[in-house]
Amino acid sequence: MANEVRASHILVKTEDEAKNLLAEISSGKSFSELAEEYSMCPSGANGGDLGYFGRGMMVKPFEDAAFALSNIGQVSEPVQTQFGWHLIQLTGKDD
Repeated sequence: MANEVRASHILVKTEDEAKNLLAEISSGKSFSELAEEYSMCPSGANGGDLGYFGRGMMVKPFEDAAFALSNIGQVSEPVQTQFGWHLIQLTGKDD
């Protein structure tokens, strides 16, 4: 099990927005470009990059989804937190 993961995310207001962005990513659009364009989080300016983080550093639903991703480049289904809806892309793992 990974001790830390590196992830990027896109934060939007609604589940529909998240699903639409996920469809665009699935059809080949760049996760980081979509993050720059649509994410409400300041990390969007860096393509959504959050760097490495361990357990207990993010809100629980976000953490659970990020640590559940197994392959680098994999993108989560939309995840709801108190901040909105996230798409999370795994960009690194530190075992």
